Amino acid sequence: MAVAISILVGTMTGNAELVADAVRDVLAGAGHPVEILPMDSLRPDVFGRGGVFLICTSTYGQGDVPDNARDLYEALQAEKPDLGAIRYGVIGLGDSTYQDTYNNGGKLFDTLLAGLGASRVGARMEHNASGGSFAEDDAVEWAKGWIGALKALTVAA
Repeated sequence: MAVAISILVGTMTGNAELVADAVRDVLAGAGHPVEILPMDSLRPDVFGRGGVFLICTSTYGQGDVPDNARDLYEALQAEKPDLGAIRYGVIGLGDSTYQDTYNNGGKLFDTLLAGLGASRVGARMEHNASGGSFAEDDAVEWAKGWIGALKALTVAA
């Protein structure tokens, strides 16, 4: 049975939402129930819903998480819930012209979730807005490989 996936979206301009929509189609096509949840009003208890989580976030300002993701990020830092049972993936959107903070939004969530005991499934995707490719196209290709990592995880479990 395919595992349910919640895609948590952190965005300023809507690009991460477009990526999440494209990835949802790939994951759903592989039989996974998928729900996209903008981070706007999410609290740490969102991780109690079960399944696997996919963080899809841009980077904003001086390497920060987007405004709509800030409350969730800060609440996770403050409350420090035990996420030892959580499996997650990360799609980070960034621009390499900002070398010091490139893809930092995704890196911040990745580091925080791992620090709370969660286990990342597969490699973190880092899209480069200056790389000449569309984030949605790269994310679709990444998601196809991520499905394989999910299958390996469920077979091992």
